[in-house]
Amino acid sequence: MIDFSQPFNFAQHLLALNTRRADKIAYTDDHGTLSYGQLEEQARRLAQALVASGVHREERVLLVMHDMREWVISFLGAMYAGVVPVAVNTLLTAEDYAYMLEHCRAQAILTNGAMVPMLQQALAKARHEVNHIWVAQPQEAGPELPPTFESMQPWLASHSPMLHPAPTQGDDPGFWLYSSGSTGKPKGTVHTHANPYWTAQLYGTPVLGLQESDVCFSAAKLYFAYGLGNALTFPLSVGASVVLMAERPTPDATFARWTQHQPTVFFGAPTGFAGMLASPHLPGREQVSLRMCSSAGEALPGEIAQRFKAHFGADILDGIGSTEMLHIFLSNRPDDIRYGSTGKPVPGYEVELRAEDGKPVADGEIGDLYINGPSAALMYWSNRDKTRDTFQGAWLKSGDKYVRDADGYYTYAGRSDDMLKVSGIYVSPFEVEATLMQHPAVLEAAVIGKIDADGLTKTKSFVVCKPGQSTTEQELKAFVKERLAAYKYPRFIEFVTELPKTATGKIQRFRLRDMESKTE
Repeated sequence: MIDFSQPFNFAQHLLALNTRRADKIAYTDDHGTLSYGQLEEQARRLAQALVASGVHREERVLLVMHDMREWVISFLGAMYAGVVPVAVNTLLTAEDYAYMLEHCRAQAILTNGAMVPMLQQALAKARHEVNHIWVAQPQEAGPELPPTFESMQPWLASHSPMLHPAPTQGDDPGFWLYSSGSTGKPKGTVHTHANPYWTAQLYGTPVLGLQESDVCFSAAKLYFAYGLGNALTFPLSVGASVVLMAERPTPDATFARWTQHQPTVFFGAPTGFAGMLASPHLPGREQVSLRMCSSAGEALPGEIAQRFKAHFGADILDGIGSTEMLHIFLSNRPDDIRYGSTGKPVPGYEVELRAEDGKPVADGEIGDLYINGPSAALMYWSNRDKTRDTFQGAWLKSGDKYVRDADGYYTYAGRSDDMLKVSGIYVSPFEVEATLMQHPAVLEAAVIGKIDADGLTKTKSFVVCKPGQSTTEQELKAFVKERLAAYKYPRFIEFVTELPKTATGKIQRFRLRDMESKTE
């Protein structure tokens, strides 16, 4: 066990664990491999390059990069130097990135070639000056970079590896992740150097049982809290190997990695598992090496897990985590699986279900989920009100509702607010509604979650058109896709003459949900 009264640098911790594995492959991405020895050398080289370029300890650098070897080098290199990487979604809009640059006051950007056009737009919109932008490109990449954008490879080559890590403490800010908010503005979630250590200590090793011989592959990207644990913290904590994929985790793309690289542990989400089972290209059991799978992001329907087990012979461990807790705190276990439930608390975490008055609820009753554990974030940056609401002393208010049965298993019962979780990513109904209402034919709009045939949540919009005007479902979907991140557009649209409202004019989404449930 680590003595956190002494200096602790998480990047140094992981690199030191794998010194004896210098020749073993740590990562395989779309362009090649990276050994553990190369990872340490390149991460320490990036740490020195950051400091030599004028980036100071505890300053932020925006890490907006597809899953590739350089992502891991950048993340660990920044932490090694005591610099704070801010890992962000690669599917956002220029407006989103402009906001994040201003909000975190990033001194530099670490990115890859495919993201350059979007970042150019973001920088033009941001009221914040970034001193350096370094771009990771494959060796064969040809396009010349625009002014102010610098190639990462020669930059790293011009510096020697940093000799010693920054003497950070376990409670020092280590990195940020952005979490969606009900207003549509993402929240900068500040995690410490010790937080990822605890996720590996409490979940990655004892629950997943990862071993040095495992090959891990995560459909969830590294910029997600879930993906960060799956493809960095957990495998590097035991010396396993990892497969990275830059493209979207479509069924065909996933199958290609399963059959080519033979991962033994796969990390996905219910939507992905459903899509794979429905694919005509689903590989046979004999074509893959899966021994276990993990699911998070949204509740896993038991029927999907059972069909997957019947086909591949591998269990899917369903669990729930959050950006604020960094990874899973409530989960099924390999020796204790109850399909349709989210399992039991991970040892080392306390879980409580509370009524609106704050008192515990009885078994069989729905309550708000609260968690107490050592991987909780410090705060939301520059958001005192929301920090106070979420981080309540030793406890964290999740925003999810659950019910516990007499045997101690927890089952998901929905969100405590109107936020939706679609394909494992939070979507604000208010943001989608506001965008729909920018269309010249739309008078009002309301967004709810709709359960599809696989038992998964999709976005549905109820739309009221202006008198004498009309539009089509296809036109509105395209309209939203042009203005928001692609995953936020409504999958279903129903045109109605009016929306249910309170006496004061507030939309009653619960009535729309009731109407939807009666038609299913």
